[in-house]
Amino acid sequence: MNIMYENKIAIVIHKSLYDWQKLNVTAFLASSVAIAFPETHGAALVSATGTVYLPFMKHPILVYAAGSDEQLRRAFSRAVERGLHLGIYTRDLFGTKNEEGNLAEIAKHPDAGLGLVGIVIYGENKKVDKAVDKLNFHA
Repeated sequence: MNIMYENKIAIVIHKSLYDWQKLNVTAFLASSVAIAFPETHGAALVSATGTVYLPFMKHPILVYAAGSDEQLRRAFSRAVERGLHLGIYTRDLFGTKNEEGNLAEIAKHPDAGLGLVGIVIYGENKKVDKAVDKLNFHA
């Protein structure tokens, strides 16, 4: 059975991050879509012994690399222009320790001043593709 989804999730990560940071940011950004859009949740996985495991997100998740701040900012702006859902991760969030710290850190900056190191874009496939135009998959 081949199911095509109308929506997709694109995560754009800044290449300058350490590997552990890239993985951490990717996990946080993917979780933001799962939390905001319950329709992205798949069914629980059940083994032959009946053990129930947490479900995956059922929409495709593609991870792209941004080689510069400008590339990341371009994808951000193109997503905003297309009315797509956006999640962000900023460099300063690596220095926070809890949700209150995260909220306070983001609230300090206007959108144009956010030190983005990762974004997640969720929405209609074609619009997401246009937002991440000219970016390559993360290798």
